[in-house]
Amino acid sequence: MASAITALLAEDDALLADALTAQLQRAGFTVEAAPNGAVAEYLLLKHPFDLAILDLGLPMVDGLTVLRRLRQAGRSLPVLVLTALDSLDDRVAGLNAGADDYLTKPFDFPELEARLHALLRRQRAPAQTLSSGRLRFDRQARRASVEGTVIDLSPREWMLLDLLLAQRDQVVTKSQIAQAWDQDRSEPGAGNSIEVHIHRLRRKLEGSALSIRTVRGLGYLLEDEPGAA
Repeated sequence: MASAITALLAEDDALLADALTAQLQRAGFTVEAAPNGAVAEYLLLKHPFDLAILDLGLPMVDGLTVLRRLRQAGRSLPVLVLTALDSLDDRVAGLNAGADDYLTKPFDFPELEARLHALLRRQRAPAQTLSSGRLRFDRQARRASVEGTVIDLSPREWMLLDLLLAQRDQVVTKSQIAQAWDQDRSEPGAGNSIEVHIHRLRRKLEGSALSIRTVRGLGYLLEDEPGAA
């Protein structure tokens, strides 16, 4: 018999937390509830949960801070943000902090359950982690680090680095970058040129033993830094 799915539910509304706990338990989950961010952070760092459901407006330590600290500690469990904050900026902030999914209140429990199972399927898929130079890039956890230090990437910087790594030692053309960005709506007002994003990404990759070379008239190429071991 398959073991129960363990979930951390961080929700400060006691009535909602009790109702969700009961529904999740009926759906086959084993649930640990945290009434504030401090308890949620402690439990997430001390126990091996299969996933977490995280409210952003938690007392003591807010949900975004809990999420950032969790990712900085190298924990890659799926995290679904469940919150009343529904603006585009709030969603972008949650995803940039390391959330795997974002569901706003009010919601229907069947949708929450379906999203949780989708996150678990993605988590159990083959790992999508790349290491190049001193850079570690985890598509599944949406996390990049240089020698263990997490790099703070905007959504477009993330997509740019993903493209460069996927075509390591091959030129990524400006048209490829523009096409990828045309499909992205997660970074409003990101009208800066490709050159500006490349400049920012170069600075963030310092110490990675990698460099982004401009191939004039074509695009950009990710390669080993000259002299790197």
